[in-house]
Amino acid sequence: MWRSSLTRLCRPSLTFSQNLPACSTILVPIHRAGNKPHSSHRHKSSVPQWNNQDSSYSTSNLCGYLNKILNSKVYDVAIETELQHAKNLSRLLNNKILLKREDTQPVFSFKIRGAYNAMAHLPPSSLERGVVACSAGNHAQGVALSAKMLGCRAVICMPLATPSIKVNSVREHGGETVEVRLIGNNYDEAAAEAKRLEREEGLAMIHPFDDENVIAGQGTIALEILKKCVSQNVDAIFVCCGGGGMLAGIATYVKQVRPNIKVFGVEAADAAGMTASLEAGEVVTLPSVGLFADGAAVKTIGKNTFDLCQKYVDGMVTVSTDQICNAIKLAYNDGRVILEPAGALAVAGLKKYVEENNITGSTFVAITSGANMDFNRLRVVSERADDSERSLQITIPETPGSFREMYSKIWPRNVTEFSYRYETHQEANIFVSFQPLAHVENDFESVMDELKQSNFECCDISNNELAKTHIRHLAGGRSGCSFERLFRFHFPESPGALQRFLEALNMKWNISLFHYRNYGDDFGRVLVGIQQTQGEHCEGMNRFLQELGYQYIEETNNPAYNKFLRTSPMDS
Repeated sequence: MWRSSLTRLCRPSLTFSQNLPACSTILVPIHRAGNKPHSSHRHKSSVPQWNNQDSSYSTSNLCGYLNKILNSKVYDVAIETELQHAKNLSRLLNNKILLKREDTQPVFSFKIRGAYNAMAHLPPSSLERGVVACSAGNHAQGVALSAKMLGCRAVICMPLATPSIKVNSVREHGGETVEVRLIGNNYDEAAAEAKRLEREEGLAMIHPFDDENVIAGQGTIALEILKKCVSQNVDAIFVCCGGGGMLAGIATYVKQVRPNIKVFGVEAADAAGMTASLEAGEVVTLPSVGLFADGAAVKTIGKNTFDLCQKYVDGMVTVSTDQICNAIKLAYNDGRVILEPAGALAVAGLKKYVEENNITGSTFVAITSGANMDFNRLRVVSERADDSERSLQITIPETPGSFREMYSKIWPRNVTEFSYRYETHQEANIFVSFQPLAHVENDFESVMDELKQSNFECCDISNNELAKTHIRHLAGGRSGCSFERLFRFHFPESPGALQRFLEALNMKWNISLFHYRNYGDDFGRVLVGIQQTQGEHCEGMNRFLQELGYQYIEETNNPAYNKFLRTSPMDS
């Protein structure tokens, strides 16, 4: 008969600090061989955990892993990284937060540990033939440097579309012994070439995660953490998870040495292969994965890593792109390092776990696992990192003064974005983003209430992905309003600068376009459309602009304005 069991998320015999919940409120189905899954009962917490007392792994296998970790050869090339007290993050979360700085390894990633340990344990005959690996990121750099240190040949297969900065980095770390082979339109096609080389040329495959020596090499991170924390309590360790090598290695060592410490894996929500597999009770292949955290974007996790995580990991946390970007910002505030998205996963998961469970007074460790940031990603990170920013769609009547009245309901909060375009004679739709007052409870909701009391319809679009990704850049669009003149204004960016600019715009003419976005520059940039009264000469408006006191450039005759912001040619 098919059946499934529901179980709590941790071992009931373990003890934790009084502020850290010993068991999450989530229950998930545990599926063993011969069991068919049924629906699970979930409560409000988002940290899945499972019964980790029953496992097919034998004691001898587990002791073997502990021995492999203790005898790993990683320190021929890797360094023992700092366990840094993140003072700002600790203050923010009201807990002691320690960052295990794997981003400071010679290849700026933890991957060097597993890659070198696996290669150092190969027999001499295998090293003489050489090794092969497939990777578009940190594993490739780890294999390249390991090959250079061991003096062996290495062929690293990378997709054709791999950014040049990563290709050049692999070549730099590897030197003359390493061949970078760009092949295939995606990872699977590059992996097929690596498997062909393994099969036809006898090269030893260095797997990025599903290899016992790779797992053991990553497990030395836990060895260093516990060595540094012999005399202090640690409640939980948060670990980035892609294929599961680092998570499996850390969890295996921790649960053998200090089993009271919880170990949580953290995955991007759109690449949560380990979470899906643990809930299903078997390795599953995701149909697709998001690529923002590309260093942890794995469709199919490893069989070895799955078995160890099922036995030892206490739970999984999934985080969104915005939460990852915010974690990059938080890590920068403490470590002055720009982590890559996958490298910030553990910080993002830790923050989410603490906030959702209202934990204070505990000690947590997060692995900052990599800092090989693609420079082009910084634009996205900067745009999405501020978790204090909230966005509204506001409808106001198209009447003189309503624009400034609406803004007065938001002032003195810091406005970060403002988009408006004249549409009809009846009403106007405005996209506005601002930072609610941090010291005022439910301040955002109070602003919405005040706007509604003034008969301004408004809608919270802070979590609307379409609005955040596209609409904010397209809001307003074209208009056919007549006698419009377009100006770009510059003003020194400082608290209250936008308010002062709006007050200075107190004029008799109608504002038909307004766009402002705070990009952190030293000067604020505002685009303003002003409707000049029909038949009126330009001198009056020109005099007003001169007396306004702000630097400006008129763009009324700019071809881009007529092509993209108008539905009809400009009036003469």
